[in-house]
Amino acid sequence: MSARNNVAPSTIGVDFVDGGVVVEYHDGREVFYHGPPEPVDGSLSTPPGKEVHVLVTDPDGVEGVMTYVNDRNTHDDILETTGVGRVMLDRDDEEELFPGVTVATEAYSIRVEADLSLVDGRVFVFAEDEMSEHAYELVESAD
Repeated sequence: MSARNNVAPSTIGVDFVDGGVVVEYHDGREVFYHGPPEPVDGSLSTPPGKEVHVLVTDPDGVEGVMTYVNDRNTHDDILETTGVGRVMLDRDDEEELFPGVTVATEAYSIRVEADLSLVDGRVFVFAEDEMSEHAYELVESAD
């Protein structure tokens, strides 16, 4: 399998609908993420071995940027035509995806943290494989 590179995301369309979130790619395709997303206080470790997609929206939730974390299946040129980004992390690595949003490797999981005072919008994490789909929204602690 060939090496995969980091790809910068572009702004894409987002629509919140009954039962989930629709992401509208630049090439006209839409992807439906089942939900509604489960609220999680500020940080999250995904279930091990899942494909992880992080979506940061604008305050109105009509557009955003999506980044795939450690995706080894999608070719760079496909990502570039869809507007989706990708970040590849090494073991014990960390990367800032967006101001206030970081991702890090944690064993076989991905840890996503959001400082929501720095994010002017909403932060969603989708973790899935052939067996299950999980949708989360990082929110400020109720404390």
